[in-house]
Amino acid sequence: MKILSALFACTILSGAPFVAAYAQNQLEVSDNGRYLQRETGEPFFYMGDTAWAIFHRLNKEEVDQYLTDRAEKGFTVIQAVVLSELNGIYTPNANGDMPLTDLDPAQPNEAYFKHVDYVVEKANSLGMTVGMLPSWGHYWRDGDRLIFTPENAKTFGKFLGKRYQENDVIWILGGDSNARSDAERANIEAMAIGLGVGDKGKHLITFHPRGPGQSSVQFKDAEWLDFYMNQSSHAAPNHDTGLYAEYDRSLDVVKPTLDGEPRYEGIPVGFYNKGHDPRIRFNDDDARQAAWWSVLAGAAGHTYGNNNVWQMWSPKHEPAIGANIPWSEAIEHPGARQMGYMRRFMEEHHFETLVPDQSLILDGPVHGAAKIRAARSEDGARIIAYSPRGEALTLDLNNLSSAMHKQVWFDPRYGVSYEFRNEQSHGIQSFVPPTSGKGEDWVLLLEASPKE
Repeated sequence: MKILSALFACTILSGAPFVAAYAQNQLEVSDNGRYLQRETGEPFFYMGDTAWAIFHRLNKEEVDQYLTDRAEKGFTVIQAVVLSELNGIYTPNANGDMPLTDLDPAQPNEAYFKHVDYVVEKANSLGMTVGMLPSWGHYWRDGDRLIFTPENAKTFGKFLGKRYQENDVIWILGGDSNARSDAERANIEAMAIGLGVGDKGKHLITFHPRGPGQSSVQFKDAEWLDFYMNQSSHAAPNHDTGLYAEYDRSLDVVKPTLDGEPRYEGIPVGFYNKGHDPRIRFNDDDARQAAWWSVLAGAAGHTYGNNNVWQMWSPKHEPAIGANIPWSEAIEHPGARQMGYMRRFMEEHHFETLVPDQSLILDGPVHGAAKIRAARSEDGARIIAYSPRGEALTLDLNNLSSAMHKQVWFDPRYGVSYEFRNEQSHGIQSFVPPTSGKGEDWVLLLEASPKE
């Protein structure tokens, strides 16, 4: 870093704190159908964190600790499950309360939902939207844990919709499951209808599928599906997470899209595959790579996850999928802070105007771990390219709108920008990142100079 500082003009992107709270107005889909925004028209970058078990496992003091940390790191959405995965309907929450009476979705327990209220209101007070999953998948799909029917799914959805009508929430149906039959689909459709009746259509609705999978494949034509969500999942390192966004953007039904569950920091790689080595885990490099590939392929944001945090693991709980670090320590793993760097970079450089454009890349890796992705703004103000292994690239500069432009390397690991050159905006040019190798990813920003 000392060498880089001596060579380039250095800007630390992470210096100023994130704004604590958004104006309390609802989220909606933009007019062009490519991103989310507030009712005021302010673009909303979906920077989610996966906190599936927060309602079930954390007490108020722990909720405050977790949410304050995530607000400070720059997350805009907290994804959480009301009827959570890990025995969420069979064991009480941190306060000793069960979510349902007699496992009946039509009989929610008021004491349990008082705690859900607290979490939602605390997150909102810190400027974060709650991505609320009514239920994890195995409670609405066929099997021995099925508790939903279309009738009580609609009732439960109506209850949630009415209760959180005035809160800042997004409804996320699914819960790591696909609708495999007409009966399962009927449960989802009924819950979506109930939510809409309960909140009078105020909140956006999406669907979190099983991975790897896409809501656009199962529910593309559903009137209630406001934006697409995919799960690129945890199968292997270096698979191109941008392919999901590319697919969704190619559909004739135009909606925003984003990855709701990519490879988690700290989770064993391909843990569901026979013969996997539990010692080999995804790290912050894998998390960054998944995020930048997806967003530059056209996603309207991204979701980060940590294997210890999603389940709010501590030694008093049985670990799932090899959790081994208490959530209160794991929240400091580097990938989480790096998501905040990405959010700030994307907001400062008007992510809502970006159009993915691989034709800009005239030379450089186009497959595998080092694959370069690029996007340009609609008005020609900037080109952004991501090199996950610091490999050299050659770009077509003719899309820039001004005679001159500045050239900047952004380090997504530390949130630091290095301006290194002003150049004419025509022809082609090759770029060599400051460092290269695994974990040495760089973002190239070419920004048009104001016209005189």
